[in-house]
Amino acid sequence: MKILKSKKALSPVVASIILIAVTVAVSIAVAAWMGALTFTFTKTEELKITSVVWEPLKTGFNVTVRNTGPATLIISKFYIDDVDKTSQVLPTIPAGGTEVPKGNTKDFQVTFGFTSGYKYTLAFVTQSGNKYEYTATAVP
Repeated sequence: MKILKSKKALSPVVASIILIAVTVAVSIAVAAWMGALTFTFTKTEELKITSVVWEPLKTGFNVTVRNTGPATLIISKFYIDDVDKTSQVLPTIPAGGTEVPKGNTKDFQVTFGFTSGYKYTLAFVTQSGNKYEYTATAVP
């Protein structure tokens, strides 16, 4: 094998500068990507069902929800055991949904004949498609 003495390589200083420049460029790209992920995840919504109070005449129940997320959310549907009961909720949930501002609570009255001692799965669905469930045992 013949070694060519007339060809020259990059000096170690130039090679180091190129490596540092590539590292900085990749670091900036990764930081921008992670920043975008952080902003996306912090805009999530969170709804908690804080209480369910069953009416003594077995005609329904009252449910209180709290928006614990960082922004206003819109409730669009209500389900009992995966059956749409939106029409049985007062105040009525309109086609566009009901807003619950950040940090606020909202009370709903549900007209529903229930059986004492039976477990029901209640679920609110938001406009963005998130489903928040709560299992409660009917106790008048």
